[in-house]
Amino acid sequence: MKFRPCIDLHQGAVKQIVGSTLTDSKSGENDAGETNFTSSEPASTFARMYLEDGLTGGHVIMLGGGNLPAATSALAAYPGGLQVGGGVNDTNAESWISSGASHVIVTSWVFRGGKVDYERLETLVRLVGKERIVLDLSCRRRGEDGEGPYYVVTDRWQTYTDTEVNPGTLKALSEYCAEFLVHGVENEGKRCGILEDLVVLLGEGSPIPVTYAGGVREIGDLDRVKVLGKGRVDLTIGSALDCFGGDIKYKDVVEWHRREQEEGGGGVR
Repeated sequence: MKFRPCIDLHQGAVKQIVGSTLTDSKSGENDAGETNFTSSEPASTFARMYLEDGLTGGHVIMLGGGNLPAATSALAAYPGGLQVGGGVNDTNAESWISSGASHVIVTSWVFRGGKVDYERLETLVRLVGKERIVLDLSCRRRGEDGEGPYYVVTDRWQTYTDTEVNPGTLKALSEYCAEFLVHGVENEGKRCGILEDLVVLLGEGSPIPVTYAGGVREIGDLDRVKVLGKGRVDLTIGSALDCFGGDIKYKDVVEWHRREQEEGGGGVR
């Protein structure tokens, strides 16, 4: 199991946002929803920090417009060490790889009319290769009782698709990508605890590496995800880290990650 670092960008700044409050407005100022934290440091500072600490497989997510310079600077600071997502499609995927991204992360572009567009997936595979593609299957429960199955959401996590996150879906989509990234949107940015059933589902059902994000509130959640995900689910922590305004010490998480790698966890599937 690995700790995967993140850099979330909105209007060019590094921010941590409550996922369920995002909107799909393109107006600018009021489309971010509820913000937990805004850094005075540029994205490149965080990228260099991750490089120095030997953390790999992290992601840069662009939330809306105005983030291209910041994302590009992060990739330049840590070439080959970060994935990039947010508005990725067939016109820019190759350029992001050329700019230093290890992988491109795609969601909305590969869904049309609420369904997976396999032609678009195949196009992306031809352009950059499946080994460079991460599918973002961030999801929310569907159903008034809050107990329904998880469905992939797109357009800044506001639009439900018809794609349920289950072992069958994970197996089918694994033919087109190297990894999955899954935010538990309802808990994202709230520090209210992880979605344990989703972590279990990912650990049992994903045939390829998968990273979970959403709701981490204490360093013990690293061990919790390791157990629930059977060592097959990596974890991203955002708002809960002290470098993003939270209480969990980033240095302690890095130490946990190093011990895990030394003990042979290493994210091996």
